[in-house]
Amino acid sequence: MILVRGSGGGTDLTGTVFERGEDPPTYKGAPDEDAPYVWVCDSFYQVESGGSALRVDGEEIRVAFEEPMPRGFDTKSAAIDAAKEHVRTQFARIGVDLDSVAIEVTKADPA
Repeated sequence: MILVRGSGGGTDLTGTVFERGEDPPTYKGAPDEDAPYVWVCDSFYQVESGGSALRVDGEEIRVAFEEPMPRGFDTKSAAIDAAKEHVRTQFARIGVDLDSVAIEVTKADPA
């Protein structure tokens, strides 16, 4: 597994790129793509009411989550590029300045 984590506005978002041969998660929306690399991450957007509280840049906002949608890729680099773009998009959707978003790509610890 490859973790792609974005940090900005005092909050974080982490998604996972699953590689061929790894046991996929079993939750609803888990990857069932027949691709060497599958990206899975939450999507969310800001709402006026309802949703969940999230502190961004010191202010509490409300966000609603969409069901994760697995996306399959033929190459590792394509999966990671798409993952980075997805993470940036989520921060933009809640008003975080994209210049302040840091992206980190790490291999998950198998333990």
